[in-house]
Amino acid sequence: MSPTQLLQLIEQRQQILRQQGLLRQRQLRSPLLNQAAMICAGEQQLLNFASNDYLGLSFAEEVADALYAGAQQYGVGSTASPLVCGYSQAHYQLEQALCAATGDEAALLFSSGFAANTALLKSLFSEHDVVLADKLIHASMIDGLRDAKVKLKRFPHNDVTAAARLFESSLPLAVLTESVFSMDGDVAPLAELNSLCQQHNCPLIVDDAHGFLLTDTLNIKPFARLITFGKTLGCQGAAIVGSQTLIDFLVANSREYIYSTALSPACCVAAHIALQLAERGNLQQDLQHNIHLFRQLATAAGLPLLPSLTAIQPILIGESDRVLHVAKQLEQRGLLVGAIRPPTVPQGSGRLRITLSARHTAEQVEQLVAAIAEVFNGDT
Repeated sequence: MSPTQLLQLIEQRQQILRQQGLLRQRQLRSPLLNQAAMICAGEQQLLNFASNDYLGLSFAEEVADALYAGAQQYGVGSTASPLVCGYSQAHYQLEQALCAATGDEAALLFSSGFAANTALLKSLFSEHDVVLADKLIHASMIDGLRDAKVKLKRFPHNDVTAAARLFESSLPLAVLTESVFSMDGDVAPLAELNSLCQQHNCPLIVDDAHGFLLTDTLNIKPFARLITFGKTLGCQGAAIVGSQTLIDFLVANSREYIYSTALSPACCVAAHIALQLAERGNLQQDLQHNIHLFRQLATAAGLPLLPSLTAIQPILIGESDRVLHVAKQLEQRGLLVGAIRPPTVPQGSGRLRITLSARHTAEQVEQLVAAIAEVFNGDT
């Protein structure tokens, strides 16, 4: 195949996505200085209800100061793999702080949650292994399992009874779930799943990206827990926490860890300070107030909410074209929300993905609900 033929094939695939309303394109957005809830799109200023910065720590002055101090002390980048000379005191101290927060023995840092999840699962499993997983686990988990070529058995979302039945016909090496599911915003029955796993002496692996320090996920201690820094902590990077044996195994066997430049030490210093701020708990109280206010106002306005009590508040719409239309109408009213379409969610279940932050004011939440209600009433 010539380069021209390959480019033609690429364009054909892109055209199909355009016709289906599924073409993904980057949008240039710039945050407004000292306004954590605002973002710029060109010359337009938008209220940002699309970010995963749940506690608003990405703009916290203490975190920004820590990032600068870390760069001054360690340099901007780590410059090498952790196994060469890229592992510093900044990495070690953040790992120890994460262990103190979770009660685990050891932690391992990665540059992203996607890399951490795929690294964990590709390193642990092979084509000989059976793994059980919730139907809605994240794409990074799915990719890691596919790369490992495991025998994957998926149980209906959050259905512990169905998961238990799968133990009757197989001997799984592990059970996988998320703590808070990123598209529905609902919470996994972690206590029940943990009890099921203990009953069968089976490891439980939890993607805690959207739940860490926001819900009661730390009440259980799974075999392995993924923590990302881009949500609760408003920073960059991720970690796997678990036993010392697990982490030592990943250090020796994870190709993503061995052959990648280590996470920036300045990012580690910033994440360490963000962790300290998040552990105080006051920002979570502000976030919970905004969640309650949003649901109260949205229910009164008759909006089609899903039963989420977390910062992720989806509004189910249906077809992709209508999702994009509603999101565009909101943008014209000065509001940025996520427009989620297949294959991220099942066909016909496109939705607005509204994410609330501790930094949003009550007036901003009220403005959001009023605008959505106006668009919905004019769109029916």
